Amino acid sequence: MNWNGVKVLVTGAGGFIGSHLTTRLTELGAKTYAFIRYNSRNDKGLIELLPKEAQKQIEVISGDLRDPESVRSAVKLVQYVFHLGASIAIPYSYINPRDAVETNIVGTLNILSAVKDFGIERVVQTSSSEVYGTALYSPIDEKHPLQAQSPYSASKIGADKLAESFYLSYDLPVSIIRPFNTYGPRQSARAVIPTIIIQNLSLDKIRLGSLHPTRDFTYVEDTVNGFIKIAESPNTIGKTVNIGTGKEISIGDLVNMVISLTGKQMEVITDDERIRPKASEVGRLIADYSKAKVLMNWEPTISLEEGLKITIEWFNEFLYRYKANIYNV
Repeated sequence: MNWNGVKVLVTGAGGFIGSHLTTRLTELGAKTYAFIRYNSRNDKGLIELLPKEAQKQIEVISGDLRDPESVRSAVKLVQYVFHLGASIAIPYSYINPRDAVETNIVGTLNILSAVKDFGIERVVQTSSSEVYGTALYSPIDEKHPLQAQSPYSASKIGADKLAESFYLSYDLPVSIIRPFNTYGPRQSARAVIPTIIIQNLSLDKIRLGSLHPTRDFTYVEDTVNGFIKIAESPNTIGKTVNIGTGKEISIGDLVNMVISLTGKQMEVITDDERIRPKASEVGRLIADYSKAKVLMNWEPTISLEEGLKITIEWFNEFLYRYKANIYNV
C-alpha cells in the first residue's frame, strides 16, 4: 500500500507505541493527525522528543476520548484510524477502575461510532495480551479464553468486544491488533523493562515485584510494523491478530540479561508494594503469532538482546527524564 498523502489519525499518539507509529506513518508519507488528551500545559507527550522536522509534519489535535464531540471532530478529517489511546496502567486500574472503563470502553465506543458515521476506510483497535490472563495453554493463540484478571484487562476485553460487535452489526472495517509486551525507547517507567534499566543505571539496588512471571517481549519497531501491516491487509478485517515473538522469559532472567548487558552488577530485591494481588497476577504470557504470519506476512525481526541494547542506550541518554526512586503505578 502507498501511504503517501493518506490521511491518518493516531489516538494515543503522545504515548510510547503511539509516538513510534506516528513517526513511522509520517516517514511513509501519510498526512498524520495526532490525537492527544488535552492539558493546559500544551504538552504533546513523547512527540516532543521527535526531531523538529518530524514534529512539523504532524498535526496535533487536543481532545478527550471520553468526549464524543472531540472524537468526531478528529475522525471526520481522515481515512484511516489507529486507535491506541487508552488508560494502560494495570496497578492504577486497581485504584481507579472507573478511569479504565470510561477511557477504554466509552472512548472506544466514541471512536467506533464516529468511524461508522463518517464512513472511514479502516480502523485498527489496539488490544492487549493482558486480556488472556495467565496462559491456560501455550503458546497463546487468538482462540484462547479471555480472563479479566485486572480492571484494566476487563476494560480492554470490553473495548475489543465492542469493536467486534461493530464489525458484525454494521460491517465496520475494523481489525483488532493484540500486541504482547512491547518495549523500546521512550517507554514509561510503569513498564518492567524501563523500571529495570533505570534502576540499574541510577541506583545501587533493583526493586521489583514478582520475578517468576514470564512475558513475551516484542521490540517496538516490530510492533509498529504489525500496525502498518494489519491496516494494509484486506485479510484482517473483522479479525483479531496476535503480535509477539513466540518466546518467553521470566522477569528474573530478564533482570539478569539487563545486568549482563550494562555490566553493572547489583542486588535485586522483591518489593511487596510492587506485587500484584495474588489472583490478579498474570503468571505466563507467550504468543502464537502464526495468524499474523499467514494473514499479513508479519514476523518479529529484532531479538530481545538486540532490542535491549538499543533500549539501554536510549535510556542512558535520557535518564534525566525518569525518577528512579519512585514506584510508577
